[in-house]
Amino acid sequence: MVHLAMDGEKEAVRVEDLADRQKLSPTYLSKILTKLVKAGLILSTPGVNGGYRLLKSPEQITFLEIIQAVEGQEALLKCFMSENGKAHHHKCLIEQAISDAEDKMLEVLSQKTIAGILSQIPAKN
Repeated sequence: MVHLAMDGEKEAVRVEDLADRQKLSPTYLSKILTKLVKAGLILSTPGVNGGYRLLKSPEQITFLEIIQAVEGQEALLKCFMSENGKAHHHKCLIEQAISDAEDKMLEVLSQKTIAGILSQIPAKN
């Protein structure tokens, strides 16, 4: 997403170029990019001069949106402990501790944007 923000203003960025920069398989990266397209974060343009570009400005795209688009929105932990054969899901203290930490993480990620990362990249001379 950062590379799209840096290069996508000029023209659409090809999956091969993104994969090469990230040292990833183009096939693997295509699967991730498809999820980002479905989430409405990027636009895919087919054809010889096609590629990917951001659909929103870098200031509007949060880390939380990106992570949820790629990984989904499932909780990190679900407790299925039982007592005498009966589930006591509501009593799982481990799940509550993880849930509290996850809430804080989601809050932080919702405040971090692509623009914030871009502002920390040294300018090229």
